[in-house]
Amino acid sequence: MSKGTLKQILLLTDGHSNQGEDPIAIAAFAKEQGITVNVIGIVDENHLSEQGIEEIEAIAMAGNGVSQIVYAKQLAQTVQMVTRKAMTQTIHGVVNKELSQILGQNQEMEDLSPTKRGQVMEVVDELGETMNLDVLILVDTSASMKNKLPMVQEALTDLSISLTSRMGANRFSLYSFPGKRKDIDKLLDWSPQLNSLTGIFQKLSSGGITPTGPALKVALQKFTKSNSRRSLMAGDDEEQLLEKGM
Repeated sequence: MSKGTLKQILLLTDGHSNQGEDPIAIAAFAKEQGITVNVIGIVDENHLSEQGIEEIEAIAMAGNGVSQIVYAKQLAQTVQMVTRKAMTQTIHGVVNKELSQILGQNQEMEDLSPTKRGQVMEVVDELGETMNLDVLILVDTSASMKNKLPMVQEALTDLSISLTSRMGANRFSLYSFPGKRKDIDKLLDWSPQLNSLTGIFQKLSSGGITPTGPALKVALQKFTKSNSRRSLMAGDDEEQLLEKGM
């Protein structure tokens, strides 16, 4: 199995999308591109409606990702958990696919002996620590998110710190939506750390609409541009390795 790059979109939101394309369809397209879409639904004193919860779960399911509803004060721990769980889930899926090619279409990891299964899980764990990880973080800054943004910033800083122990390279980029003049605004271009975020959310103005679908669509394009730029910078051998993905 190639040690390529795990690609994730991490969507942080507290409400329903109410403008533009269907975010579930965009998440399904992301999955086809090899990009996992994870969604964290943030609540405070007010509970999310049933419709909001269903949308959050459906986006993550379509994007082959992980969804979680969480109170704002528990956000930091949840962001780390969802990111790592999605990494393991993605690697697990790829390993299962490769196993079925080796063992035959009708066999999966559960069919292996306990010893063999343990060995496979060691491979999954090792890949989780050694593969490169690209996470594009997409933060809903609609009006109802205003009071939660300081906790979002704290959670993202904690995420950056918690992943520094990995052997694989981490890269983060950060976008907010709705943008001032576009669907999303860039807050941080691809970077190995989120430390430069200090105070960034205090400068953001909150808007009323929630164009989740258009925001996800533009986020996908950022991965394409990033890969193209990285290929130009890489030598032939490195370029081939990076473009392989998984």
